[in-house]
Amino acid sequence: MPLSAAKTRGTLPETNGLVLPMRKRALRSVRPVLQSVLLLCTGLMAACTGIPEGIKPVDNFELNRYLGTWYEIARLDHSFERGLTNVTAEYSLRDDGGVRVVNRGYSKEKGAWESAEGKAYFVAAPNVGHLKVSFFGPFYGSYVVFDLDKDYRYAMVAGPSRSYLWLLARRPEVSPELRERFLARAGELGFDTSRIQFISQEAVPAP
Repeated sequence: MPLSAAKTRGTLPETNGLVLPMRKRALRSVRPVLQSVLLLCTGLMAACTGIPEGIKPVDNFELNRYLGTWYEIARLDHSFERGLTNVTAEYSLRDDGGVRVVNRGYSKEKGAWESAEGKAYFVAAPNVGHLKVSFFGPFYGSYVVFDLDKDYRYAMVAGPSRSYLWLLARRPEVSPELRERFLARAGELGFDTSRIQFISQEAVPAP
């Protein structure tokens, strides 16, 4: 159909029986595309909030005991933390029942502190250590506590894939035994232990 004909037909009243069928055909052609986009977005969000195969979140998780300040002892490095030392994560309750997340770290290159605030919610039951965390609008990523000290002194945390891993503790230093246990546990679960970085918590200028 020539473009000029399409324009002319588009100006006719809907009651003439020409425009309405054309719009229906257009909607029918667009609908599968929209459905595909929605399915893709849904799939990506599900993948980002899922659990890596073979990793199980802890049961009997108690959020109130988990709140407070945690020190980042080790991590698999990513661009959003690259170059940061003295990293901490502070968790507190939100008014909507979720968790307020404040991450803070010191950049020696910039000689300044950097921070980011996000929010977290349980993915399923509130006694299972599987939450989803967001720092960017509607986009969430998994936060899977797969190993937790009975006194909540340390936690091993994974993300949506084996590219994300952290060792957190209530104190800035941990024992060599815990470091070795963390490396062994990470290796057993298929993480690349050669890429794990232990993070300095030495004194730096106060924020």
